[in-house]
This record gives sequence, C-alpha cells and structure tokens, in this order.
Amino acid sequence: MSFAFSPRRARLGLGAVALMALASLSGSDIAAAGEPKWPSQVSAVYGVTFNGFDIGTFAFKAEVSSGRYTLSGDAQISALLGFVKWQGITRTSGAVSGATATPAVYAFDYSSSKTSGSVRMAFRNGTVASIAANPPLPASPEMVPLERAHLKGVLDPLSAVLALSRPSGSDPCDQRLPIYDGLQRFDLVMTSKGVRNLTGDHGVLHVCEMRYRPISGYRRGKETEDLARTMKIEISFRPVPSAGLFVPHEIRIPTLVGSAVLALQKIDILTSDHDQVAFAE
Repeated sequence: MSFAFSPRRARLGLGAVALMALASLSGSDIAAAGEPKWPSQVSAVYGVTFNGFDIGTFAFKAEVSSGRYTLSGDAQISALLGFVKWQGITRTSGAVSGATATPAVYAFDYSSSKTSGSVRMAFRNGTVASIAANPPLPASPEMVPLERAHLKGVLDPLSAVLALSRPSGSDPCDQRLPIYDGLQRFDLVMTSKGVRNLTGDHGVLHVCEMRYRPISGYRRGKETEDLARTMKIEISFRPVPSAGLFVPHEIRIPTLVGSAVLALQKIDILTSDHDQVAFAE
C-alpha cells in the first residue's frame, strides 16, 4: 500500500486526473461552429477505489472569466481503517487567450500519515520564474539535473487541462503534454485505445492511454524506471455535446499492488451562455 500512495506516484496520478477534468473540446463538431468559448465553470466529483475498496474522493473545479482561469483540485484518501491517510490540495491560476493557457501561480500542498510538504511556483511569459519546495529535493549525484531550458514552455499539472481542451485534430487522445510540477520535469504522452459503448443507450466512450516520460529533476533508480514502464493510465472520455466537452468517465491508475480507479460521481457544467449541464452516475 505504501508504494501505491508514494508522494511521487500520487502527484503523477492526481496530475493526470486534473489534466482530464475538462478534457477536450470536440475538434470536429465544435470547430464547424467557430471557435468555442470556454465554459464559465466546471465542477466534478470522483469516487476513488483501490482493488475494489472505497478509499476516498477527488473534487475538481474550474472557473474561467474575462480571460483568466482559476483551477482547484482536492484529493482525500483513507485506507486500512484510517491507518493510511493522504490529502492533496492544488490551486493554480493564469490567463487564457484563444487556445493558449499561460499559468501565473501554482500551489500544491500534501499531507499523509507520515509526511507533509508543499510546492509553490510562479511563471513569467510561459517560463518558470521561481520555485519553492518544502521539503526541498536533496542534492544527489543520482539526480538527473534540471536545466534552464526545461523550465521554458511548460505547464503546471492543473493548467495543462486547458491546453488539452483545444486539440489540433479530432482525436482527444493524440496529445503530448510538457509538465513541470515544481520538482520534476516530465511529459505525459497520450495515445488512443479505441472506442467503447456505454452501458445502456448512453453513447460511447473514447479510451486513451497516458504514459509517463521522465526528463529531469528525478532520482535515477528503480521507482522512476517502474513508473515509466508500468504507469499506463487509462482514461475513458464521455462526450457532453451540449457543453462542447469530453469529460472523464473513469480513470485507471496502475500500481505494483493493484489498480486505483477514479469513477465520475457527478458533474456540473455552466457554459459561457449560462446554460447548465449536470449529470450523476
């Protein structure tokens, strides 16, 4: 269980969930109607299970107004009758123009039964300008050095959701995201796994696989190698045409001791025209 909820795996897993919380605007149907507007607000709640047992929730909220965005994510995990606890709270904000999201500030705080920490970042013109991590990542010859070039043109884990929402084509799974989380520079690479039918007459799911590709700021060793080799996150998207969105229906995050599954419980979407879309599982 400790491997399943290591801080590194938790950051990557929650980052992946956050990246999907708005998902991708339909590149074919919506493009024909002109450039779509950003939804004013999206709120989603996911139930978290591990090997079939309920262990927590993940709540996501996005607000976009007057060219500015604010995103938040809150994860609460409790397992083994409360013996293992983990909480992660993420906040980020920045500017959005057309299809481009430009982060300004990012904050991540986490705590568990054994440890706690935080990350703060500020951005300037698309480049990381300042970083504060507590506890700091210790210097080590085993650490792959972070270079200045690695801090240019990157997104924090939550801001990347806005980059995902304007794919270059009609396939929401054809994406490569350059991420810096304040400690580590990595890419999240998405590929398509096809289409599945939803239970009943509720349409189809678009299924993507997301892979982790470490670049710098990580310690060479077995854990990183295992993550790069085995962390194949599967994300099933449910189209919501009335809101011009794909939203994640289910997210599967593998570990060496089982799978963590995040399943959509409810979502509320407020469009820029103040139309409300809501559904619950």
